[in-house]
Amino acid sequence: MSGIYIHIPFCKQACHYCDFHFSTSLKKKDKLIDALCKELVLRKEELKDKVETIYFGGGTPSLLSSEELQQIFEAIYKNYTVSENPEITLEANPDDLSNSQIHKFTNSQINRLSIGVQSFFEEDLKLMNRAHNASEALECIKEAKQYFKNISIDLIYGIPGMTNKRWKENLEVALKLDVPHLSCYALTIEPKTALKKFIEKGIVPPVDEDVAKQHYEILLSETEKAGLENYEFSNFGKPGFHSHNNTAYWEAKPYLGIGPSAHSYDGKSRSWNVANNTKYIKSIEEGILPSEEEILSKEDIYNEYIMTGLRTKKGVSLEKVKDEFGKDFLEYLLKQAKIHLQNKLLIQENQTLKISKKGKFLSDGIAADLFLVNLD
Repeated sequence: MSGIYIHIPFCKQACHYCDFHFSTSLKKKDKLIDALCKELVLRKEELKDKVETIYFGGGTPSLLSSEELQQIFEAIYKNYTVSENPEITLEANPDDLSNSQIHKFTNSQINRLSIGVQSFFEEDLKLMNRAHNASEALECIKEAKQYFKNISIDLIYGIPGMTNKRWKENLEVALKLDVPHLSCYALTIEPKTALKKFIEKGIVPPVDEDVAKQHYEILLSETEKAGLENYEFSNFGKPGFHSHNNTAYWEAKPYLGIGPSAHSYDGKSRSWNVANNTKYIKSIEEGILPSEEEILSKEDIYNEYIMTGLRTKKGVSLEKVKDEFGKDFLEYLLKQAKIHLQNKLLIQENQTLKISKKGKFLSDGIAADLFLVNLD
């Protein structure tokens, strides 16, 4: 299987924590949609397998009109072999999901909505400079449920000033809405964001990792009680509603990233488009792909497998490490894992290494300890 990711680089306003590529000016939207479609044509030979997932990310894809969505879908279906029942996700902000807009989406090929709620509390939304308010978040989800079965909600924890009580109430609201999927992320302070500047100036208190850890433990407990499976560190779903798109990334399936700043992967290399709308449009109009490429070494592929494997419920297969990377890699992995097994942060079940419940919040750090920098 393979996937297509479409980056829509437009937003109504800038969230204080966001470092993704986007523009708040929609002046070049028509030209950019044309360029997306042309890039799809230029790259049609890159995907050999059937397309099983199509994902509209951003930015804010819910700013697209029905006509713009259809233009993109026509380019995809004309130039690629798409499976009979692909998962087609559109990221959406609550302030865009009016009854009429939701109804328009139902008349397109979209069959999954990922709604960027982030919090059901006004103080959190104002701190993050979100464009919607808490009541809009609630109402749009109730409305969307009338038309879509497959809905995911994004929430952020570890927000400065967010108590354990408020985080638990956030989860209670989300779980009471009975959506089949949650994606929950710890707030991270990225360079060159407004939030980082506010923290440096003392306007906003710094993020507390201990608080984020407590929030994550509450998250694990509450979602388990609600019957949502933690199939990847940040993702929780009911049976049959795990994200096919995200799972494909973690299992190193090939995908095309279309649009400015979008990344692609073919199993051997990664490439990424220029993160500039004007340069992207100009290059595509000239028939030139505005991208850079990195050929992945054996060590790179191993490290990525360790990182993604430990974040998922499947874990890291020792047999796969031996078969695909060799005996030396396996011996190195087991040597590096020994201390974490002793400390019960890792567990070994048959021929699989997994993060224990105790080690879950530390999974990225544990994975880094298992990375191979230089076997010599």
